[in-house]
Amino acid sequence: MSMDDKVTPLRPKRPCPECGKPSAREHYPFCSTRCKDIDLNRWLKGAYVIPGRDDEEEEDDDGSKQGPSPKDEP
Repeated sequence: MSMDDKVTPLRPKRPCPECGKPSAREHYPFCSTRCKDIDLNRWLKGAYVIPGRDDEEEEDDDGSKQGPSPKDEP
């Protein structure tokens, strides 16, 4: 039995989120620099966006909620 058999990995092995190949330790959770750069490019272009709800009210800097302003109504 070797030392590697007794060592528990710090991170679970997962497939690369871009291409599905096994992830590499140097580029975790990606398999390569290429897949890592593809993901970074998507972040920088704004492709990853969490959509907001249309019915949310805007908040002022002091935390008080502000409803629709009179100028917004026709």
